[in-house]
Amino acid sequence: MSDGGGGGGNHLVAVQPDDLKFQFELEKQSYCDLKVVNKTEHHVAFKVKTTSPKKYFVRPNTGVIQPWDSCFIRVTLQAQQEYPPDMQCKDKFLLQSTIVPPHTDVDELPQDTFNKDSGRAVEECKLRVLYISPASAHANSENQALAGSTQSPDTNSNQAVQHLKDERDAAVQQTQQLQQELDMLKRRRPQKTDHGFSLTFAIIVALIGIVAGFLLNFSLSSPSAE
Repeated sequence: MSDGGGGGGNHLVAVQPDDLKFQFELEKQSYCDLKVVNKTEHHVAFKVKTTSPKKYFVRPNTGVIQPWDSCFIRVTLQAQQEYPPDMQCKDKFLLQSTIVPPHTDVDELPQDTFNKDSGRAVEECKLRVLYISPASAHANSENQALAGSTQSPDTNSNQAVQHLKDERDAAVQQTQQLQQELDMLKRRRPQKTDHGFSLTFAIIVALIGIVAGFLLNFSLSSPSAE
């Protein structure tokens, strides 16, 4: 990894995972989620850059994280028409972070916020991109299944509980992402009535309701970990 990979050399934020891994299939989108943790008592702004902006969709690509809080970033690989040579990817991502005044809104960040030439202290975390072929992913799944079949019933039960917890965490993450988008839409809402905004607002509220319902059902039906 380059310097700052995974947040190991960063004092402001920690980034997980260390690399962006995408399951690569022709004409299909793939995504990878990043977790950015603010390790300080300050408000920290971040920005995500890539060497191939037309291939990837990043949401959010800019934001402000409150002290000791975290943020999830979803990076989506657009559908590709051909395989890269030897499944090797030279694309790279750069996550920049810097301290900003308290209660700074993402829409109010100055244009030179992440410009080192302006005299600001800007930390950088470089991330590689790795492509995983469907065959490799399938082989890993089979190996995991084979290993699981040789384990004791108690171990398998614990794995089932862990799987349910992972699904719950994924649902919580999706809810947080939807809430962030909802808050951003609220801040950007114009004074005049905007039918497009109303439709988007209604869709996001509905999605949050669905995810909340899933979490409620999970909490009622999930087995005891004991």
